[in-house]
Amino acid sequence: MKLALMMSTLCIASISMVGCSSKVVEPDQYSGFLKDYSQLKEAESPSGATVMRWVDPKLDINKYRSVYIEPTQLYPKPQPTATIPQGTLNGITSYYDQALKREVGRSLPLAAGPGPGVIVVRAAITAVSSKTEGLKPYEVIPIALVAAAVSTASGIRDQETDLATEAVFLDGGNNKVLAQVVRKGTGKPLENKEQVMKADDVKGVIDGWASDLHQAFLKLKSK
Repeated sequence: MKLALMMSTLCIASISMVGCSSKVVEPDQYSGFLKDYSQLKEAESPSGATVMRWVDPKLDINKYRSVYIEPTQLYPKPQPTATIPQGTLNGITSYYDQALKREVGRSLPLAAGPGPGVIVVRAAITAVSSKTEGLKPYEVIPIALVAAAVSTASGIRDQETDLATEAVFLDGGNNKVLAQVVRKGTGKPLENKEQVMKADDVKGVIDGWASDLHQAFLKLKSK
């Protein structure tokens, strides 16, 4: 019992250095944005990140001539806070849209809307729970933007910015699900729990997601 308690304490104390927390979104953290999570499997993204993913084994990407990026959603609808205000939330979804159009547009021409021969990308910033037992309670809002207390060697607790997404890829002609992905990432650390999070703090995470999507399209097209 003492050994288990010791290992748990060690994991919490060193979470920022050794990554005791999971690298993927756990099933109990799924938001409900996707209709079916049962076929998701752990996989590696083109950049080497661990994600939960499913791709229709019969998918022929070369059947599609263009891609339509739907406006990014916040799911479930969040409650802004003093440290994560509405302006930050709007900035994050706006930048996600920009990044997806920029990167995916390198793979396929962008369409003005869904239709036959069009892949529809429907993405959301989604809910993630965070539990760090033994640390001082921290602010959590229900949309995968988590200011998580992290112990450092000096005893100072920085605030880690976490972001998660769920996305589904649809046939624009018949609405058939072609692929799904769930993943998360960590942005710039904040100095303390009073610091206001900005969209800039997680732009690097979003850029990585969008770039991986472009590379995944290229890989599918080459098959």
